[in-house]
Amino acid sequence: MKVLMKVLSGVTLYNVIYLYYFPADSLEIHTEGSLRTFRGIMLGSVVIGIGIAGCVRMRDLLTPLPSSAAEKFSIKGFVSRRSLEDQQGVKQLSMTEPLSRDDIHVAFICTENTSHEEQIRQFLEAGKHVCVEYPVTLSYESAVDLWNLAQQKGLVLHEEHIELLTPDFKQLKKDIAGKTLEEGTLHFTGGSLKPNFGFPSFSGISRLTWLVDLFGELTVTAASLVEEKDNKYMKMTAHLLTRQQKPLTWIEERGPGLGRAKHIHFRFQDVTITKLPTGQQEPVSLFMQDLVLFGRKLQGEVSAAELQEERSRILHCLQLAERIQQLSESTQA
Repeated sequence: MKVLMKVLSGVTLYNVIYLYYFPADSLEIHTEGSLRTFRGIMLGSVVIGIGIAGCVRMRDLLTPLPSSAAEKFSIKGFVSRRSLEDQQGVKQLSMTEPLSRDDIHVAFICTENTSHEEQIRQFLEAGKHVCVEYPVTLSYESAVDLWNLAQQKGLVLHEEHIELLTPDFKQLKKDIAGKTLEEGTLHFTGGSLKPNFGFPSFSGISRLTWLVDLFGELTVTAASLVEEKDNKYMKMTAHLLTRQQKPLTWIEERGPGLGRAKHIHFRFQDVTITKLPTGQQEPVSLFMQDLVLFGRKLQGEVSAAELQEERSRILHCLQLAERIQQLSESTQA
């Protein structure tokens, strides 16, 4: 028996989940005050949104990593605004069907960022665990509200962050360990932003997550946004400070013809890094690694301390993104 004590924003909530393991892939979850049983069945799952991420999620659910927590999922269908034929042998469902079906326990939300908050809330209210592509929502306050709702329901809300699993990031984190930062810049370029993905500080929050994971909590000192809507071009610049009062600059630049790339310039006391290192490629794909992590959370294999650290980082990044948006819009006004 494992006990998972859920923690949110520094407050310990005594909502204890007991997980009991039985043979033949059976699982019984007992949440204080209620009892839900998954004995003798897999965790039925539905994919919401069939874009690139949704199709990859379906692929991984159909062919999970052997002998891993990803094998606990069993895909029951997908939801799309379009009327589609079977995808990878999986049938389409209406949006309301997975909310009411007893054999569906998990939702993978892979829709536009502007849809996340409403869809997460619907599935949490229906008693389903949720895995969502970043960002979880487009505001700090709504994210806190949704995590509190998950806590109250005894459910797992997991936000995907595959950018922290990439070989170049893992190697960069190793290379700078123990070094003292003096100043740095992360400049991302890519194609024009698609509609319904939110302000650039939210749509590009994976880059902000990189900086927070590498250098700790940050403070926003200034931000601006240059837009040429007719040309589908934009450039956001955010100025940040580390706890040690060292400056960092984050630039998101998007427009037609801009290649997708990250340009870095990190100056430390003893070395300057201007190129991302080449990390060791892993045999397991990034989305599969994330699926395994989500499965491990559902099985109680991730410690309360790890869950709290992850939530604190996610919420801190959302606060920063919100502040960047506020400052950029005030500069434009």
